[in-house]
Amino acid sequence: MLWVKVFHILAMTSWMAGIFYLPRIFVHYVEGRAAGQDVARLAIMAGKLFGFMSIMALFTLGFGLWLWLGYGISGGWLHAKLLFVGLLLGYHFWCFAYLKKVRAGTLDNSGRYFRWFNEMPLLIFIPILIFVVVKPF
Repeated sequence: MLWVKVFHILAMTSWMAGIFYLPRIFVHYVEGRAAGQDVARLAIMAGKLFGFMSIMALFTLGFGLWLWLGYGISGGWLHAKLLFVGLLLGYHFWCFAYLKKVRAGTLDNSGRYFRWFNEMPLLIFIPILIFVVVKPF
């Protein structure tokens, strides 16, 4: 089971890297478009990154399910963690909605908005980390 845990952590780390970087691409996209720059490459990058992070999300969930089945349900901390994982998945799909707007050329939020949007996954990830490491309940 330790190898499963290693692959779960590796996939989660890769997913989180994408979750943290995609909104930065959105920042550069909206600010570049407002400045009259060619942002087509940023749209391509966003799409490729979203594809990669989606695969990593699936691996994270798959290995997490494997761990859950292997170790069983062991405390309230796991339920709390899963609640925040659900929020992270919601954020992932929210990013997809913005990616569709990028592809359609209709992304109209400001760079400042996406800088704040970029902080949300950290606020979701911190409790997950606390639940996993500290197991407070």
